[in-house]
Amino acid sequence: MGRIRGKMIRQSTLEILRKYKTLFGEDYTANKAVLSKSVTTSKTVKNKIAGYITKLAREKKIEEYIIEHATK
Repeated sequence: MGRIRGKMIRQSTLEILRKYKTLFGEDYTANKAVLSKSVTTSKTVKNKIAGYITKLAREKKIEEYIIEHATK
């Protein structure tokens, strides 16, 4: 079983990926640094979003995630 991410984390990740998807990669610390420059939320929320983006990048599913949620 995997971790369950909250709705806010998933929605925030989708919005961020739609705007800045070319800036993110498979490195967690680099993703966290990009988020620190572009998003102003709490530290824990940024870490959760960065972790989720890193997971999607490692699985090569960023494009699929954006397309899948485009209709919603």
